[in-house]
Amino acid sequence: MARRPFVAALAVALTIVTLMSSAAADTPSWQHVPVPAQVRPQAGLNEAVAFGPDRAWAVGADAVGRQAPGFPLVLRWDGTAWQRQSLPGIGWQGELLSIAATSPTAVWAVGRDAAGGARLLRFDGSAWSESGPPPGVVLTKVVAGDGETWLIGSRDGAQVLLRRDGSGWRDVPVPPGTVYGLHILAADDVWAAGATEAGAAVSHWNGQAWQQTIVNGFPRSAVGSVVAVSPTEVWAGGTAGFIGGPAGKPIPPLLVRWDGQAWNRVTMPTDFGGITSLAPDASGSLAWVAVARSQKWGPPGSSPPLIPGPDFLAWNGQSFTEYGEPAVAGEGDSRTLGLAPVPGTATVWSVGRADGPEGTFAPRVLRFG
Repeated sequence: MARRPFVAALAVALTIVTLMSSAAADTPSWQHVPVPAQVRPQAGLNEAVAFGPDRAWAVGADAVGRQAPGFPLVLRWDGTAWQRQSLPGIGWQGELLSIAATSPTAVWAVGRDAAGGARLLRFDGSAWSESGPPPGVVLTKVVAGDGETWLIGSRDGAQVLLRRDGSGWRDVPVPPGTVYGLHILAADDVWAAGATEAGAAVSHWNGQAWQQTIVNGFPRSAVGSVVAVSPTEVWAGGTAGFIGGPAGKPIPPLLVRWDGQAWNRVTMPTDFGGITSLAPDASGSLAWVAVARSQKWGPPGSSPPLIPGPDFLAWNGQSFTEYGEPAVAGEGDSRTLGLAPVPGTATVWSVGRADGPEGTFAPRVLRFG
């Protein structure tokens, strides 16, 4: 008679284990997505942009050596795999630094050739081609939003911002200091992340002038990514800066939030690293924070004292959920994490370059959702 209760208990236990295994399998995580086999060793990706589940672009460079600048690299996601895209008529060596788009038929990529010259490419829906960059400007980034396309660069050593105006580019006034990133809500509603001698700075453009705020006055602090949700909610991320210390000293990340009245520093579940990208969700609210080289203090007495921290932080409006990047055979961690959300979905891409064997590096593509 004792057998029946035992069998029943065993059945219940197996059911619990099955449910736990199923729940674990359904738990979302970041997954590694391979790049095409045609991409040669010593390649890296810098930025990506997505239009939907079956259409995304990523840019960077491949075949980069100690004395070789490499070649511009463009990858396209077709819903199943990443494919390398041909660049007919584009034979220069160099790197593509940034990509942005106002539509699938108006995709822009900026780069730099081996001689330091600016390169500007455009995809019209069928093919990539060279587009003349603004004269005398060295380009570093392209940003798009609400039908607007802006360029970040420099001319004669001074920073410039340019806005696409019809078929040309028009200079826009520049806020004090350096601009590293933009979030464009409209032609008269643009947020800039950057730094000044006084510290990390966020500026707002109303179509006529910039209003700048120092969001962290610690020396060498800077923000490079900004997400504007509403007039009473804006986020900016970067590094908090440091004073002195040995070479290689870890630097704290910096995440700040505007609540309509003041900028406040946000506590994060990691102690060191740099915020390289912020990404909104389908509604425009902050969804993801990417932290490159993330580290945090280990338990008291641990050796070494620092342990790996979360690479990605998902924000639900109240708190963060921590995620690590998946291990990739033969490669180390990512050096950079550039986020690209997929419109209308909960999926987000991350592209960058990871440590490879013996001091090399490799392209890294990750996907969540």
